[in-house]
Amino acid sequence: MDKRPLIYINEEKCDGCGLCVNSCAEGALIIIDGKAKLMDEIYCDGLGACIGSCPKGAISHIEREAKPFDEVATKKHLEFLKDTQSSSCECLPIVENKKLSNWPIQLRLVSVNAQFLKDSDLLIAADCTAFCFNEFHKKFLDKRKLLIACPKLDDAKFYLQKLDQIFRLNKIKSVKVLRMTVPCCGGLSGLVREAIKKSRESIPLEEEIIDLDGSIKK
Repeated sequence: MDKRPLIYINEEKCDGCGLCVNSCAEGALIIIDGKAKLMDEIYCDGLGACIGSCPKGAISHIEREAKPFDEVATKKHLEFLKDTQSSSCECLPIVENKKLSNWPIQLRLVSVNAQFLKDSDLLIAADCTAFCFNEFHKKFLDKRKLLIACPKLDDAKFYLQKLDQIFRLNKIKSVKVLRMTVPCCGGLSGLVREAIKKSRESIPLEEEIIDLDGSIKK
């Protein structure tokens, strides 16, 4: 890595207004826990268009060792953000239901920085599992946030990118994958495993498999 210009965020001054996020053409900034943060240095070109947008003067230039700006990766990242924002809906905690504790549950609709994801234990379940296992809520949802997906019918590449972002941004405590015994369902475990590896986060992962007769496969 060589030294190059990057932006520096003084978190003591930052009030999380989000104006810098909107002014960054590369999508390199995100608000986490009420503070602006650089999502990945490869998305920052170092030109500092965001500096003038900060009303608190919390952003400045700094020169340090960093990975080079990656124009190709940034373009893909922007396409991913556009797809995510256009397909997401309001993410809410559910307090009145003792089992289902978050909404939405469809992975495609969940914002990558939804508040309910923070410091959570996740259950990532194939769509069919809840229909095949009649004690789904009682057995699997206790204290876990639920995301559902289908690796065969949905865009696996999109899910890989989205899970990578979720794992990077939310300090996930653990992940349990729940899938069916059928071969196409195995892709869900592969996606989650690859996303954890890509995120470089140390997240415990376990898998449970439901057979077609509704039993848990040993």
